[in-house]
Amino acid sequence: MLSLNDRVTPGSAAASAMIENRFSVSALGLQELRSRAVRRSWRWSGALGDTLKRALDIVVSASLLTVAAPMFGIVALAIKLDSPGAVLFPQTRVGRHGHHFSMWKFRSMHVDAERHKAGLLAQNRFDGNVLFKMRYDPRITTVGRFLRRASIDELPQLWNVLKGDMSLVGPRPPLPAEVARYSHHDMHRLDAAPGITCLWQISGRSELPFPEQIRLDLEYIHTRSLAKDLSILARTIPAVVSAKGAY
Repeated sequence: MLSLNDRVTPGSAAASAMIENRFSVSALGLQELRSRAVRRSWRWSGALGDTLKRALDIVVSASLLTVAAPMFGIVALAIKLDSPGAVLFPQTRVGRHGHHFSMWKFRSMHVDAERHKAGLLAQNRFDGNVLFKMRYDPRITTVGRFLRRASIDELPQLWNVLKGDMSLVGPRPPLPAEVARYSHHDMHRLDAAPGITCLWQISGRSELPFPEQIRLDLEYIHTRSLAKDLSILARTIPAVVSAKGAY
C-alpha cells in the first residue's frame, strides 16, 4: 500500500499499479452510470411496454373474437351433439399476484370428469404432484380431443384477454390446487399476467417437465418486451399446426 509520502518512479511497478487502479475505478464508475441509465430506461420502457402490450391485447382479442364468431357457433353445435352438458366450461384459475378469475374454455371433457380424476392419478405423466396430465385421458370427449389437438378449446380465453384477466402472451394460468403445491421459487411465475400462449407452449407444451416450464416462464418474465411477445405469437402458429404436446 502506497502512502502519500512514498515516491513513485515513472515506469515502475508501483506506477503501473496506480495507473491500473485509476482506470479500474473509472471503469467501475462508468459501469455504475450505465447500470443506472439502464434501470431508468427499463422503468420507462417497462411502463410504455405495458401500455403497448395491453393495446395489442385489446386489438387482437377483439378482432379475433369478431372474425371467429361463426366458427364458435359451429364448435358449440359439435359439442352439444357429441355429449350432454354446457358448451363453455369456466374454471377458476390464478392470475397475476394470486388474483383468482374464471377462465373460459370450450368444454372438451364429460361433465363428470372431476369425479373420475382421483382414479386416474396413478397414470399422471408428470413427476411430483403439481400438474396432472395424461396422454390418453378417457374423460375427454371425441370432439374434445379434436378441439384440444387444434387448440380450439382455448379460444374463449380471448374474452379473458379482452377483459384484462389475461394477456395474449404470458405464463399459463394455474389451478389454485397447483399453486398450493408451488415452492417459493415457483411462485415467481405469478409475477406477470397469465397468457394464452407462452415460451413453453411453443417449445413442446405438455411434453416439457414442470421444472422446465417454470424455467421458461421465469425467463420470459425477466426478459419480456413487446418484440418478444410478437415473436412468441408468430411462433405459436406453427406450434399449433404441429400439435406437438397438445392432448
